[in-house]
Amino acid sequence: MKLFIVLLLFWAFAFSGHADEGMWMLTDLKKQNAAVMQDLGLDISIDKIYCPENISLKDAVVHFGGGCTGEVISAEGLVLTNHHCGYGYIQQHSSVDHDYLTDGFWAIHRNDELPCPGLSITFIDRILDVTDYVNEQLKKFPDPDGTNYLSPSFLSKVASRFAKKEKIKTDNFTVLELKPFYGGNQYYLYVKTVYKDIRMVGAPPSSIGKFGADTDNWMWPRHCGDFSLFRIYADKKGRPANYSADNVPLRVKKHLSINLQGIKEGDFTFVMGFPGRNWRYMISDEVEERMQTTNFMRDTVRGVRLRILGEEMAKDDKIRIQYAAKYASSANYWKNAIGMNEGLIRLHVLDRKKAEQKRLLDYGKEIGNNTYQQAYETIKRIVARRHDAIFHQQAIYEALMLGTEFSAIPSTNKLQRAIEKGKKKDVRNEVEAIRKAGEKFFNKDYNQEVDRKVSKQLIALYAELIPQEQRISIFKLIDSRFEGDIDAFVDACFEQSIFASPQNLSEYLSHPDADKLKNDLMVQYARSVIEGYKAMSEAMKQETNEYNKAHKVWVDGMLSLKKKEGQLLYPDANSTLRLTYGKISSYEPADGMEYLYYTTLEGVMEKEDPNNPEFVVPDKLKELYAKKDFGPYAMADGRMPVCFATATDNTGGNSGSPVFNAHGELIGVGFDRNYEGLTGDIAYNPLLQRAACVDIRYVLFIIDKYAGAHHLIDEMTIIR
Repeated sequence: MKLFIVLLLFWAFAFSGHADEGMWMLTDLKKQNAAVMQDLGLDISIDKIYCPENISLKDAVVHFGGGCTGEVISAEGLVLTNHHCGYGYIQQHSSVDHDYLTDGFWAIHRNDELPCPGLSITFIDRILDVTDYVNEQLKKFPDPDGTNYLSPSFLSKVASRFAKKEKIKTDNFTVLELKPFYGGNQYYLYVKTVYKDIRMVGAPPSSIGKFGADTDNWMWPRHCGDFSLFRIYADKKGRPANYSADNVPLRVKKHLSINLQGIKEGDFTFVMGFPGRNWRYMISDEVEERMQTTNFMRDTVRGVRLRILGEEMAKDDKIRIQYAAKYASSANYWKNAIGMNEGLIRLHVLDRKKAEQKRLLDYGKEIGNNTYQQAYETIKRIVARRHDAIFHQQAIYEALMLGTEFSAIPSTNKLQRAIEKGKKKDVRNEVEAIRKAGEKFFNKDYNQEVDRKVSKQLIALYAELIPQEQRISIFKLIDSRFEGDIDAFVDACFEQSIFASPQNLSEYLSHPDADKLKNDLMVQYARSVIEGYKAMSEAMKQETNEYNKAHKVWVDGMLSLKKKEGQLLYPDANSTLRLTYGKISSYEPADGMEYLYYTTLEGVMEKEDPNNPEFVVPDKLKELYAKKDFGPYAMADGRMPVCFATATDNTGGNSGSPVFNAHGELIGVGFDRNYEGLTGDIAYNPLLQRAACVDIRYVLFIIDKYAGAHHLIDEMTIIR
């Protein structure tokens, strides 16, 4: 029976998944994907999607803030992305008096649009295959067999040399990014333009943008309007510039047309975006390692942190606003880790990986190449050796670095050295640097008492997970001075440290003292956390280098085998611009169950629970629903669409990605995957994996009928 299940899964992946699986390089579309896409229903040429010589759809797809995707939807630089992608900036502009998280925000006039310091939007100008050039540079390096082929610092230098050779000019707004693909078997250089004056234009209330919140996160069916709007500003000549009141909306070279004609089962779709990371070339041992370390730690630690944050946020509106973005960020991959582990077991992914690696090893024997066998054995050996170090490092990262906020106090190492050496000028400079860093640390979204409560729980949890003799150095102090009482240690930190409050820090910087700094509890804790994390990296350094070399050979073998079998090729996601395609599709998550490919506003009303903050429905939305006042955005049968599911291969970073129909017109905004498809970062399942998308008609309905921001609709190019 087990063998039958494995064979059935392989049949599904080999045939059903051939069209849908893959995060494809734009540079490869014409030579390897065009025919398949057109057979599935694509009705435009590949040159309309991506063309190195001409403007194409690619030029309207942007990297939003470095972690999400966005799309330009008007000639005046209006950018559409997810509500959860803009959430941190909505939260930054919110206060108890102006609670945009709860009430939403809409700029009626251009001068109402809110600047977002630190937010950037990036266009990809050129994509260049520089594999031969990089390999030439690697051969010239004194250690040609080293691991520079993956080193960001080395590749940055190579990119600069290439740019100089090809006369590619760079500055603060035109930047280069050289990245390895296929484990370092191929290299592409991205020439990018970065805009740094970005302003918030509109966002629905969280009761729409985050409807369902944690309960519905990573689930299908979904009923949330997960979108927000921003605008790109430039100087009066249209050039990227830092924020200035004199800047004007960017006149873009390409914006998307929006189609209101709707979707149906089986329609062809494609998505462009910046998927973050996936690991499709793992062996089975690595999958088990991921389950037992990263996923286990996210589930275990974040669950505790989220419970405490949720309790504190429920008590006080100020704390709710302060921690809204932090909570959402932590919760997202907490649930992801739980769902991934469940799916990896339920879908027998380990069996699939074992069969996959056996095919490659057999292929190596067939062609007389034993390097694949050697690489496989090396990876297995390294995974076994590094398990405990990765487990410990993940415990440090999740519990002590992410969990305890005071671990991120400003570094005082340079100040201490300057005081000890008696260099007064350096002391003054470092004091000023720490004063500025302290202002960032003690920002409006930091609450000492919340941090104190969370830290007590997470430091204690770390101690439960890691044996006493292996814990980071601060535990020697906790054991000796506080008799192992973690609560007493944390209380002392928040009562005695120079970083316990802005007042404490100000008083200390007025009279800096090396001994006081050296003995400060928070300083000692922060240094111990950093040193402990680095120690784990150092302990794995040799294994990491060996792994990277073996992985490169293993991936090269997988590519060779796939070519032999006639399969299309794509590299793991690495936050570069990719395309994925598939069809609008319902699915069956379990026996006797079927999930339709779309949801409607009726489902929002059915889920309403005024006593649950995740499922509150705004009064105005209920009024519009009661009157069926949907304007031109309703379905043919009069219902209001909300979300749809399509069988495209998405992952983190695709949030905010444009979903196109066969004609290259915008029909939705990708925002999530379904729970059954969370194994997709390791193994794609065409029968179950779906991308959850906001229907563009719901987006425009909320902007127009709910918010009354028809002036934004007037900017757009709409096909009715």
